Amino acid sequence: MDASSTKNIPLVDLASQHAEVESDVLRGLEDVFATTAFIGGTAVGQFEEAYAEWLGVAHCVGVANGTEALELALRATGVDAGFEVILPVNTFIATAEAVVRIGAVPVFVDVDPAHLLIDPAKVAEAVTDHTRAIVPVHLFGQAAPVEQLQDIAASCGAAIIEDAAQAQGATRNGRPAGGLGAVAGTSFYPGKNLGAAGDAGAVTTNDPEIAKRVRLLGAHGSATKYVHDVLGFNSRLDTIQAVVLNAKLRRLSAWNGLRQEAAARYAEMLDDVPGISAPTSAEGNEDVWHLYVIRTAARDRVLAGLSEAGIGAGIHYPTPLHLTGAFAHLGLAKGAFPVAERAAWEILSLPLYPHITIAQQKFVVETLRALV
Repeated sequence: MDASSTKNIPLVDLASQHAEVESDVLRGLEDVFATTAFIGGTAVGQFEEAYAEWLGVAHCVGVANGTEALELALRATGVDAGFEVILPVNTFIATAEAVVRIGAVPVFVDVDPAHLLIDPAKVAEAVTDHTRAIVPVHLFGQAAPVEQLQDIAASCGAAIIEDAAQAQGATRNGRPAGGLGAVAGTSFYPGKNLGAAGDAGAVTTNDPEIAKRVRLLGAHGSATKYVHDVLGFNSRLDTIQAVVLNAKLRRLSAWNGLRQEAAARYAEMLDDVPGISAPTSAEGNEDVWHLYVIRTAARDRVLAGLSEAGIGAGIHYPTPLHLTGAFAHLGLAKGAFPVAERAAWEILSLPLYPHITIAQQKFVVETLRALV
């Protein structure tokens, strides 16, 4: 498809990204296959060092995927079976899965109505003697208000563990998402701002002991071959994925800048469209617009109309976690989290990616205008 075409506009355009990095990736893959360094190859260490420096943190440990990044971050801070972990109810299920996988108890809280980020007031209400972690999610490319959680966390001895899967490059008050709490897990799923060519993830932290423990746990609890100091499991960043990530990381700042320009254009174009609420950035935030999420009371009708026009809109996420079958056992009925529940009926993600054109954005907005 012509990148400038207004026909069949995708929600995410991975083909244009691949075209930009293809030559770098092919050279890197040739080296991997020539050296047969498929596990723990040079590219992995290069990426870990480069990503830590780019993000502005001391340590990066590459792992197999974003879910395991969060699980390892939880384990490395001492969260164990039976402890409670507070997290927002509107997030991808992986945030809660990581909690459940270690036997801990997810405690859902509602979000603020303006940005749909974790609500510190609701976190304070949810704290108990069993709270051991608070997981702010940097949703849609926005940095969550982590500084407002610090005193709450300190009061109960909880660690702040960031879910930074959607916010690679976002900052809050000049500090990076992924470096605001004790430790963070991130995902390099292909559609992320920094995406691999398959599953991949990382844990970032400024604490050398946490980084050391994450690396140990993700290598079968072994720092020396056949010496297993603790019970861990296998979660390694694949060398081939590291090659792709190295190539894309060199372009990520520019790509994030293009996302920000596209988001600013959408905001201007949507300013006079009735029935549409466009997203805004919280004070102190520099968001990187992993997703551009509008709100409209006519969401389902608008989504159908956009799809019919060849526009790849989407919903992130249609069901708050407490209303999914996976968490029905918690006994949380509809009405428990009114802000997140209302948003789930109104949110709509518009196409936004580094290579989107002005013509494509105009077509999206013109189509929206005719639908609302």
